[in-house]
Amino acid sequence: MDLNSDLAEGFGRWELSDDEALLRIVTSANVACGYHAGDATVIRQAVERAAKLGVVVGAQVSYRDLAGFGRRFIDVPPVELANDVIYQIGALAGFASVAGTEVGYVKPHGALYNAIVHHAEQASAVVEAVRSYDPALAVLGLAGSEWLTQAERAGLQVFREAFADRAYTPEGTLVSRREPGAVLHDPEVIADRCLKLAAGEPIEAVDGSKIKIDAPDSICVHGDSPGAVAIAEAVRARLVAGGVALEPFTSRGL
Repeated sequence: MDLNSDLAEGFGRWELSDDEALLRIVTSANVACGYHAGDATVIRQAVERAAKLGVVVGAQVSYRDLAGFGRRFIDVPPVELANDVIYQIGALAGFASVAGTEVGYVKPHGALYNAIVHHAEQASAVVEAVRSYDPALAVLGLAGSEWLTQAERAGLQVFREAFADRAYTPEGTLVSRREPGAVLHDPEVIADRCLKLAAGEPIEAVDGSKIKIDAPDSICVHGDSPGAVAIAEAVRARLVAGGVALEPFTSRGL
């Protein structure tokens, strides 16, 4: 099982997550590319630390929305969206090259991530951007999403993730952050749920019903959540104690 987290989400004097601590816990790092968060220095530092610790670097691409932290849907034309995604991957790839590593995968962020679960046109634009930039790049997303369906059809390597600290709807999608209970906070409860996810067992949806999430290739712990480091530590410890081997998902099939 892979553990991933969103990193490099600070900007200038504004620090959001403890990247250094999280990089000692996770196996893959979704690095902001400057469109929803992250300036050049913050991004470079995260990539260099990831390279030093052997953590795989992924491009976390977003709508151009610094003010909204990439969590607002933007009805951007497909051509512009594809260009924005290519631009972001290329920027991160530059820092990766300097650090002696490379970008291993692409994972959309925030509103873009949620939009392309169902938005076929925008999903197609992101797929085309990745395919055009480097068809050898892996992609990471929500199981059953339009984004992964189209990516697989285009011949990209597809990997599915589940979320440690986010509530699910009965349909298996993420509860909107505007809704109560959308984000989970208890490290032990989260760790128990992650062990169930890794085993392909049912988990509890926000309404109390039981849902089955396809056994994921990766589990995401959000770096900007309160207590993110404690949550990530609890999840890692519970998975290891449960006999789950931790390794980057990109080490499979590449």
